[in-house]
Amino acid sequence: MSRIFEVAVDGGPYALAAGSDGAMWVTLVHRGAIARVGPDGSLEVYPVVEGSKPSIITAGPDGALWFTRAGDDRIGRISTDGHLASYELRSGSEPYGITSGPDGALWFTATGTGVVGRIDVDGEISEEAVPGGMPSTITTGPDNALWFTLNRANAIGRLDRGDVTVRKLPTPNAGPVGITRTHDDAVWFTAVLADKVGRIPMNEAMQELDLPGKPHAVVADPSGGVWVSLWGADQIAHLSADGEVDTIDLPAGSEPHGLAIGPDGALWVALEAGFVMRLPTA
Repeated sequence: MSRIFEVAVDGGPYALAAGSDGAMWVTLVHRGAIARVGPDGSLEVYPVVEGSKPSIITAGPDGALWFTRAGDDRIGRISTDGHLASYELRSGSEPYGITSGPDGALWFTATGTGVVGRIDVDGEISEEAVPGGMPSTITTGPDNALWFTLNRANAIGRLDRGDVTVRKLPTPNAGPVGITRTHDDAVWFTAVLADKVGRIPMNEAMQELDLPGKPHAVVADPSGGVWVSLWGADQIAHLSADGEVDTIDLPAGSEPHGLAIGPDGALWVALEAGFVMRLPTA
């Protein structure tokens, strides 16, 4: 399937992830629900809890989808047959980012309490203190450490078996948000307040590239480089590994946020204005 299509999804599509069932699973941050969009564009919606604010979602090692509930301080889990479960965190945690870790567990950020947390597939939770700064999104790096953005500290954190290191961004007050591992043994991140995208090769200097329009989410392109959502410009940008930039215009007011690569290699975009869009990449 190579065509472009979009599916209307009410409730503020925010982030998405490919499931083991070949569908895309989408958080509906305003509706308090999770949506399943099939490869044919079919739609199913699973209510969570009103006000739960499902935010970031990821495929877990158990074949289910795991997501953060920033509105009611919980980690959610939904199986591909629609069965929901949740795990309670400390009051005021405000979990946001989540990723599958190298140890068979899920790792998440808590923007309210300023920690990085771990939850195994049985629901056991532990926390690692990080040096403040509102940890936002998180990814497993090519070195099998956990890398995360520290939005208010203007830094990128790295957690490896309890050891935390922090690297400051060259640009002041840049507001790092999105982060992802890429296929060139690097970590890429977005800086929404500075209109920049950054690249961190392992054990090398951090690089920054200019982009217009408040870069928000970033995902690795299997063919090389990264895709970035430009929330403030209603665009999607593609950056090659050598910094070449191409952009795709989206409908005005669409508010692109989350990005994911589907099982067929296509790019999927969550548009908070109420759509999920599939864009072929070849």
